[in-house]
Amino acid sequence: MQQQIHQTLQQAWLTRGWLSILLLPLSALYGALAWLHRHLYLWGILKKQRVAVPVIVVGNIVAGGGGKTPTVMSLVHHLKAKGWQVGVVSRGYGRDNDICTEVLPHSSVAQVGDEPLLLANTCQVPVFVATKRFDAASQMLAKYPATNIIISDDGLQHHALHHDIAITVLDDRGVGNGWLLPAGPLREKLRNTRLREQNNLVLHTGNHPVKIATTAPQFTAKRSLAQQARRHDGGRVNLADLNEMATRSNNPLLALAGIANPESFFVMLRELGLQLSKTIALPDHYAFDSVLGNEYAGYSLICTDKDAVKLWQTAPQALAVGLEFVPEPAFFTEVDQLLAGLKSSTSFKHHQS
Repeated sequence: MQQQIHQTLQQAWLTRGWLSILLLPLSALYGALAWLHRHLYLWGILKKQRVAVPVIVVGNIVAGGGGKTPTVMSLVHHLKAKGWQVGVVSRGYGRDNDICTEVLPHSSVAQVGDEPLLLANTCQVPVFVATKRFDAASQMLAKYPATNIIISDDGLQHHALHHDIAITVLDDRGVGNGWLLPAGPLREKLRNTRLREQNNLVLHTGNHPVKIATTAPQFTAKRSLAQQARRHDGGRVNLADLNEMATRSNNPLLALAGIANPESFFVMLRELGLQLSKTIALPDHYAFDSVLGNEYAGYSLICTDKDAVKLWQTAPQALAVGLEFVPEPAFFTEVDQLLAGLKSSTSFKHHQS
């Protein structure tokens, strides 16, 4: 039911049809509350909190995933190669507590959330989660004082933590019908968004990017699936061999995904020649604790990296296919230039070149 509602809204948000029109009164209420929340910080009634290092926030202005986590991963790898000591903070969506905690390799998804656990295992940098991202950043700097730059995974609408650079990610949906939630996908009015603010970049993460009206520099990224799938034990399997393996074992391929746009994952698998006997689209951040095992019986399972950290707990035979995400070089050049400007104009604690 949840997935059906999600799909219905996603479809409705592409046009200004009858369902969106019916939801406009709720959008007006949402917009008023969002405006008030933002302006309480702009007016100084609610105080932004700063940390002693630059903060880059990666998020989106539309509901649903748009490529935030792959963008964070690519930024971490780039900044590490440049000599920065990087840390990542996140709210930890979907976890069953609100404790400020470090994400460790043995952490459970229930404790820290799926994306933070994936980031910690993939990027091998300090990752902290907290409801208040300032708490996560402060605790990280206390434990890892060498950290000299922090990336916030999501949080464009989290105004309490001051950020120095904002990266807005957009996929092929763009801004949809241009209306606020729930009549449309926008979390904030486009004409009032941070897309017009200083030190903001837009990264289009889809295969068919549509540029939007903004003064912020806009860049693109190429995304494709890795050529190998990963086993629970770390072993690798060539995707090109999966069809033959499925035929030989008499276990046809079943692809499942609990991400914002599951169909995009299925399409990329098919484009690589995989013969999918069945697909299961699940809600984003799906926990995989309520899917009956007999739905998987007799199939060879394929999932995303994000799903694997949860699915492997009950189906360790599943194969995870990672995403290769490559922003254009000019994107990183712009990030480096913005950071150089911060270094020359502030007293931030930076690495020595």
